[in-house]
Amino acid sequence: MSAPKFNIDTVANAAATPHEEQPWAELGLKQDEYQDIVKLLGRRPSAAELAMYSVMWSEHCSYKSSKIHLKKFGAKLDEQMKKDMMVGIGENAGVTDLGDGWAVTFKVESHNHPSFVEPYQGAATGIGGIVRDIISMGARPVAVMDPLRFGAIDHPDTARLVHGIVSGIGGYGNSLGLPNIGGETVFDPIYQANPLVNALAVGVLRHEDLRLANASGVGNRVVLFGARTGGDGIGGASVLASESFDDTKPSKRPAVQVGDPFAEKVLIECCLELFKGELVEGIQDLGAAGISCATSELASNGEGGMQVELTSVLLRDPTLTPGEILMSESQERMMAVVTPEKAAAFEAVMAKWDVEYSWLGEVTDTGRLIITWDGETIVDVDPRTVAHDGPTYDRPQQRPARQDALQADTFRSSTAGASLPETGLELRAALLELMASPNLCDKSWITNQYDRYVGGNTALAMPDDAGVVRVDEATGMGVGLATDANGRYAYLDPYAGAQLALAESYRNVATTGAVPMAVTDCLNFGSPEDPEVMWQFVQAIDGLSDACLALQVPVTGGNVSLYNQTGTTAIHPTPVVGVLGRFDDVARRTPSGWRAEHDGQAIYLLGTTSDELDGSEFANVRGHLGGLPPKVDLDGEKLLGQLLVSGSRDGMFDAAHDLSEGGLAAALTEMVLRHGVGARVNLGPLLARDGVDAFTALFSESQGRALVSLPRSEEERFVAMAGVRGYPAVRVGIVDAEADALEFQDLFTVTVDELSQANTGTLAKHFG
Repeated sequence: MSAPKFNIDTVANAAATPHEEQPWAELGLKQDEYQDIVKLLGRRPSAAELAMYSVMWSEHCSYKSSKIHLKKFGAKLDEQMKKDMMVGIGENAGVTDLGDGWAVTFKVESHNHPSFVEPYQGAATGIGGIVRDIISMGARPVAVMDPLRFGAIDHPDTARLVHGIVSGIGGYGNSLGLPNIGGETVFDPIYQANPLVNALAVGVLRHEDLRLANASGVGNRVVLFGARTGGDGIGGASVLASESFDDTKPSKRPAVQVGDPFAEKVLIECCLELFKGELVEGIQDLGAAGISCATSELASNGEGGMQVELTSVLLRDPTLTPGEILMSESQERMMAVVTPEKAAAFEAVMAKWDVEYSWLGEVTDTGRLIITWDGETIVDVDPRTVAHDGPTYDRPQQRPARQDALQADTFRSSTAGASLPETGLELRAALLELMASPNLCDKSWITNQYDRYVGGNTALAMPDDAGVVRVDEATGMGVGLATDANGRYAYLDPYAGAQLALAESYRNVATTGAVPMAVTDCLNFGSPEDPEVMWQFVQAIDGLSDACLALQVPVTGGNVSLYNQTGTTAIHPTPVVGVLGRFDDVARRTPSGWRAEHDGQAIYLLGTTSDELDGSEFANVRGHLGGLPPKVDLDGEKLLGQLLVSGSRDGMFDAAHDLSEGGLAAALTEMVLRHGVGARVNLGPLLARDGVDAFTALFSESQGRALVSLPRSEEERFVAMAGVRGYPAVRVGIVDAEADALEFQDLFTVTVDELSQANTGTLAKHFG
């Protein structure tokens, strides 16, 4: 079949017509960026070259506003942090050595803008894209997670987004047969027109299965396989996520990609068989920027160059122009490099799995990426200028003028904090109000739409503090993962806010008994062209990189999502931090709630409680945001983590739960509701030791705290273990299976049914 006939803008024609007008602005390029392309090429770009540069130099693909700051993660790595890091930042996903020949790869990315435009497909293809990153490393995907943020729960548009996004995540992940083991769901008006849909995937592999994507070996063949290329998603994430939504600017809302999870499931098995048979030199997934990205990155990472015939691409839409084919972000596609002698074996695997493929070209020694259309050259570039040497901006930063006044506006000094609950009845009402609030209510309306146990290796999942997956059936080795962020904290202090996100995720992983090992992050911010947003961004990177060094957990990869802004209104800075930890045996994991058979067990609070209500969920339900977030004690977090892991390994704890949003009140409630088993609590020793009142004890969000329940026979050993480390521990109650209530001695009692009714009805009320 001959190639469709277009008025092809060849490289020769581009050289001969230097003054031809080109739509660089419509493709998202700035004028000076277009001039830089002309300077690099020594001529105007052809239409296909312009398409390639526009998507690859977009903010989403090139990280042009962030890459100089992201280098801090690598600069703050010491030798101990590098010890278990097999692959770090810069590849499709980071890889960490688990020991015994096993490795794990994980990464979190954003699909925010596409999910606002088309919630179901935007979220679904976010899952599909992050899973393909995991496949390309040679790993089998084993689980996904979904940190989500929506606007006000009662806003008319929120239901559209919640229904579509949750259905998209569940529909795609469930069809792939991947358990969704955790995440977060936060509601805040600041995310109304900019919901955050961050997707995390984790995969496991043997050391010898690790693959890196590059085009090496002159004469090796380049092949595109998987779904056909269509018109959906042309410039999708690459352009859409590189501009804020603003009606005064040209539209940056191209078609959102359409996903087919069943095609991706076949692609997973196909790729793993190719890797197992050593039939490919490397595989690159096609996500943002599509063929533009795959060809330029493979060639740039390799030793020479690449030549590709674009008319060989299998199309769903024969009317696509060469530029559109290069920009299309159609899903479920991979590109591989294959030696000629293995081509027949490669084709046999394709036939076995009934996967379409097309041989596009070969690796060359020219140092150039040359793309032809029906034999005529339409792209002739140095691939590094496309994939790696794009624009780099050191954008202006300015601390917001409002920041001093914002931080001085503490909750205690505000109108909202002028009258706080004091009596038992008032505290009881406050607890029920808090647990019914959108951010602390039960999220099972969402998580029940996900399959959390498919595959048979899930040891813990939502609502436990971290998801836990078994890696090795023989030994029980596994991993624990958690993601956390608090945009309210980061808005008050972005440096501390990023550290608090890491501390909470680290604490959640340690609470289950896993040893924290590695970090992935998704940095969600407003427009980098706003100096105040840029200040927030740099502060967050500084805070996170310093905290990673202090806790000895390296960032192995992640994602930056900018332009989460509508007009002049930016989202709160939201650095989502994922932490991965290792289990020797997942059978030793510690769940987040006690059971009836734990009746009479002692409940201990680890850590110290201070008056820290600024940015808290209690302040949030009272409509206040100001002051300074809770203090971060990274040395304390490290000590707490060691205590939690040691107690779990020794089988000392039967339940453990970190304290974060909602403080002690929320943590106790969640432990009671986990299995519907009550507790009797005496705050007296805590009030006396820390010098706080009952309200502060219940709702403060002081960090570095966790609750544990343990048999009375273990109390002496536990107290001694905490004492040796110098970490505060106070007995605050006992598990009471008979009471069917959460009782706060001398204050109030609330039944399990009352707690459950308050906690479980909120999402159903709003979303049906």
